[in-house]
Amino acid sequence: MEIDIVLKELQNQNKSVYKNVFNHFYKGLVIYANNFLFDQEASEDIVQEVFISLWENAKNIEIKTSLKAYLYAMVRNKCLNYLKSLKVTDDLNVIDLNSILVLDEDLDLISEEEKTILYNHILKIIETFPESMQQVFKLKFIENYKYEEIADEMGISVNTVKTQLKRAKVKISQSLVIILALLSIHS
Repeated sequence: MEIDIVLKELQNQNKSVYKNVFNHFYKGLVIYANNFLFDQEASEDIVQEVFISLWENAKNIEIKTSLKAYLYAMVRNKCLNYLKSLKVTDDLNVIDLNSILVLDEDLDLISEEEKTILYNHILKIIETFPESMQQVFKLKFIENYKYEEIADEMGISVNTVKTQLKRAKVKISQSLVIILALLSIHS
């Protein structure tokens, strides 16, 4: 469907079109939100809030790119606001990197080939971590464990978990600066 037609139908409160948009984007948006929050329920709540906002404010919405980009941007912004409300900071810009790696609409920032190169470099960086740091990192970011669950699983303190993750992020961000610089040279 053309964005203008879909937007017009949403503005006219067409429930059928709204339901189709919801069904088409919901699952992907929840996965995207979960990449920020690592909390399935909070991710679902945020995506539902985005769709409620879309329904309530459809008459005032101006979409300049695509509906998909608009919805993903709304989810990203709500996730960042949610994290701010929890006093979570992203000094290393891991969230922005994650956004680039996950969202298809950011292809103008980084190509598919560069995403693959970057992802493979991140995996290589993780492989250089000490065994315990690798395990903490994988439990947190691949298995979506909470700090307490990682601590229980590994028999370490929650502070040790946080320290290991902070060190892992520092190592990744230091290496990524070099990798991103090399990618921009080759562009």
